[in-house]
Amino acid sequence: MDRTRGFSLLEVLIVVAIILVIAMIAIPSLMKSRQASHEATAVATLKTISTAEISYTTSSGGIFATVPELVAAGLLPSSLNSTIAGYNYNIAMVAGQRDYTAWATAVTSSEGRYDYYTSPDWVIRFSSDSTRAPAGLTSQPVQ
Repeated sequence: MDRTRGFSLLEVLIVVAIILVIAMIAIPSLMKSRQASHEATAVATLKTISTAEISYTTSSGGIFATVPELVAAGLLPSSLNSTIAGYNYNIAMVAGQRDYTAWATAVTSSEGRYDYYTSPDWVIRFSSDSTRAPAGLTSQPVQ
């Protein structure tokens, strides 16, 4: 009687167990890398918003604009009206549009650990909410 060749059940289970161990090691690192990438994108986008605001003020007589106004002026891409890389972006205006705060807020904590904001001084800061900023660094500049 000729016996067919193949893998035994034990061999298949060992291979599956090894793959699961490798996945358990790799997935947390992948998630942290993804968070760091989203956070770097948020900081870069806030810098882009600040640059767009400065460009807008030169042609508007010194007043700042909201995201839809900056998009309409062609200074920002229309994609900023929706979630980008796990962050939502908005601009809070002061009466008279002479001051603003641009926010990058993470949709979930798995998308980004921290929220960021900036004002006309161009300094990107962590959120002032202690649960959305690194321990002891609320309202501090991002390094």
